[in-house]
Amino acid sequence: MVRTGDSITLDVPERRLTLDVDDDELERRRAGWAPPPPVATRGWARLYVDHVTQADTGADLDFLIGSSGATVERESH
Repeated sequence: MVRTGDSITLDVPERRLTLDVDDDELERRRAGWAPPPPVATRGWARLYVDHVTQADTGADLDFLIGSSGATVERESH
């Protein structure tokens, strides 16, 4: 719902990022929003979009997490 020109406050000590737009405006934006079409509809690109986790959680395939039983050391890749 963020748009170019919106004010954003970053409070590093409090670890907070705040979008400075009132609730009524955000509700108007939500009402007019439609999801974009999928980047890919099939194949490896779609598998990536649907199943690769975010970098902070390892950028792994979500359906493999916890199923291998083996720990992958950071130095191995």
